[in-house]
Amino acid sequence: MRTLMTRPMARQILTFAVVGGVNTAVYYGLYLLFLTRLPYLAAHVLAFTLSMVGSFFLNARFTYRTRPTWRKFLLFPLTNATNFLVTTTGVYVIVDVLHAGSRLAPLLASAAAIPVTFVVSRMIMLPKVDTA
Repeated sequence: MRTLMTRPMARQILTFAVVGGVNTAVYYGLYLLFLTRLPYLAAHVLAFTLSMVGSFFLNARFTYRTRPTWRKFLLFPLTNATNFLVTTTGVYVIVDVLHAGSRLAPLLASAAAIPVTFVVSRMIMLPKVDTA
């Protein structure tokens, strides 16, 4: 029986998860820092933007082992567009609709968008392979 996942793919998923963990920790630390001076949505947007830049370089270097280029850098935010919408909506719903605390809201909201981010980032970061 043939496996559906290759070793390089498995390594990418594992590395993506580790980079994601580091990126989430950086995001959350920045969010808490900015939350001391900014409203929660402004703190979320600023922390998200800064952590996305870090995520690009970490994923280029460690996950996909590819050279970062301006083209990839400019396309990379598209990988997080769905993530951004899901997490921002989630943070809003958790805080303003459910009236839960703003400190843990981003961590809860981010879980749903992780698989989409991997698939889209892989498409942008890795060159197209001609299967013909």
